[in-house]
Amino acid sequence: MKKSLIEEFPKIVSEGRKEVEEILERISGSNKLGLQTNELVLPAKDSAGLFRGNIPETNEKDWMNRLIYGDNLLAMQALLSGDPGSGLESMRGKIDLIYIDPPFDSKADYRTKVTLPGVDLEQKPTVIEQFAYADTWKDGTVSYLKMLYPRLALMRELLSDKGSIYVHIDWHVGHYVKILMDDIFGKENFRNEIIWYYSTLGRPNDRFAQKHDTIFCYGKTQNSFFNEKDARVPYSEEYIKSHFRDVDDQGRSCRKRFDAGKWRTYYPEEGMIPNDVWEIPYENSMSKERVDYATQKPVKLLDRIIQSSCPEDGIIADFFSGSGTTGAVAEKLGRKWVMSELGKPACLITRKRLIDQNSKSFLYQAIGDYQKEIYSSSKLFRRIGDLSQVVAQLYGAIPFPETEQHQRNLGYIKESKTLVFVDSPNKMTGLTTLKRAQELRNSFMGGWQKVVVLGWNFTYDITEAIRSLDDDKLEVLVIPPDLLDKLKTKVSYKKLIDTGKVRFSSLQYLSVKPITKNDAENGNEVLTILLDTYVLLSPDNIPLDDGDKEKLSQIIAKDPLALIEYWSVDPDYDGATFRSSWQDYRDNTMNDKDPLHVVYGAVLTVPKKEKRTVCVKAVDVFGFESVVIQEI
Repeated sequence: MKKSLIEEFPKIVSEGRKEVEEILERISGSNKLGLQTNELVLPAKDSAGLFRGNIPETNEKDWMNRLIYGDNLLAMQALLSGDPGSGLESMRGKIDLIYIDPPFDSKADYRTKVTLPGVDLEQKPTVIEQFAYADTWKDGTVSYLKMLYPRLALMRELLSDKGSIYVHIDWHVGHYVKILMDDIFGKENFRNEIIWYYSTLGRPNDRFAQKHDTIFCYGKTQNSFFNEKDARVPYSEEYIKSHFRDVDDQGRSCRKRFDAGKWRTYYPEEGMIPNDVWEIPYENSMSKERVDYATQKPVKLLDRIIQSSCPEDGIIADFFSGSGTTGAVAEKLGRKWVMSELGKPACLITRKRLIDQNSKSFLYQAIGDYQKEIYSSSKLFRRIGDLSQVVAQLYGAIPFPETEQHQRNLGYIKESKTLVFVDSPNKMTGLTTLKRAQELRNSFMGGWQKVVVLGWNFTYDITEAIRSLDDDKLEVLVIPPDLLDKLKTKVSYKKLIDTGKVRFSSLQYLSVKPITKNDAENGNEVLTILLDTYVLLSPDNIPLDDGDKEKLSQIIAKDPLALIEYWSVDPDYDGATFRSSWQDYRDNTMNDKDPLHVVYGAVLTVPKKEKRTVCVKAVDVFGFESVVIQEI
């Protein structure tokens, strides 16, 4: 007989505690997770709403806000362990406020609508998202709570002693999540059960309409920061007229009450003493705050939470950041922020939203170890060499016998004299790997006509590395990112080997016309950067239904630059950190009134130099990144 959810709770808690202990032990040693900085975003926007390319100043030694793409469990591990390479000290005990709005165990279809000229596509979740969601919903609510427990426990590690956490949940699992939080944060540190009431959304005819969410508030200790004054909300005009009919000695409207044994005077501008029922409407579709994101929460909701529970200049974190409302509000209120999100479309929306409001400079980072994590959890392959031989066979190559090589990541195709090099899921394939593959092609067993490199993870400048080598006897292909997940069981492994239905795709790439520069006044020069074309990897490897893949193929053929969602320029690229000093994106209609295309040219005024390296980065509508580097 299947156990009830209540009977499953001891196992959920014990497994969650064990997982957290293992994580904390791992990050306390040398096995630390790092954050890969994809971009330092310097929003460059003037009062007219046009991107002029006047580069804002920033001191990168100061605190930098962070938007992290990836699984929040890994992101929090990186924040706890610290990352000297990116200038990040451990944030253990340093975050003042955490707000999270996790999925509500509603089994929703996490598809994203992608609108292209004349075409609407339904993008399925990325492979990484599918992997996470599959584990989250596998056993229903039990899996959901198992997903949540270690994440809540790591959040407690990140909170300061005066910190608070607000967990936004609804009727699906709210009562179960409360039990988890009592266990992790202590029942004695429970502060509030806030009811957020809204009058919009559905009107069922078979039960009372569900018109509220629940927000649980806990402190790290019983000494959590709370600003009662900023937590207050204004009275309505009707309430002021009906309740503030008295007048004080200066003739000001007030209300006099006999309270706690003496007369007290209350003024309307002091606002309403905060209670735990908040009536805050959803922003309507015409609101300038709307960003067309399904689960977007109102700005006023986050405003109240942040003002009441995060000190000025404090740090707030949101590890299910969605459309980025937490960071957007924290920015306006002068608080520091860290956000992480698993969905690439959501990260794009957040990045554009922050640029739109002229935010301070922030880092866009990623966890680069997904395949490593999946490989570590797999029990099918004890050695990376075993996995590499399977991948080589799936590509159509014959693995070399162990006696003929020290490494087991090579195979060959006899008819075409092609060497196949399979990179490790623990590595980022980049320029060094490609040069190693070239050496093996020229020297291993007398040499080969061609070498094919199959990679799992790639450095973000991989296309520029390929271009710099200019080697037509070197081919770089992408191993399907869901392959490890498909190889988790012997049944699926055998089926793949038997059918051989695995597609290895080429990398996407951007091309830019030769950049020109002209002298300008005051010791400056003007750079003109023009996009040329964009080549996307095969539609077969985009998470789309077959009908949408055909539509995408047509767009690729006739309007490839329509696929660019966002592009940016670093006019002084140092080869390490990309500093986005100019950017444009779809939906920004200030430049060309066309919401479905970016502008194809940028003009930047920069200090004059004899020689400079310009880096151009593009992100397409599916979240794939490409870079081009030109020396001038």
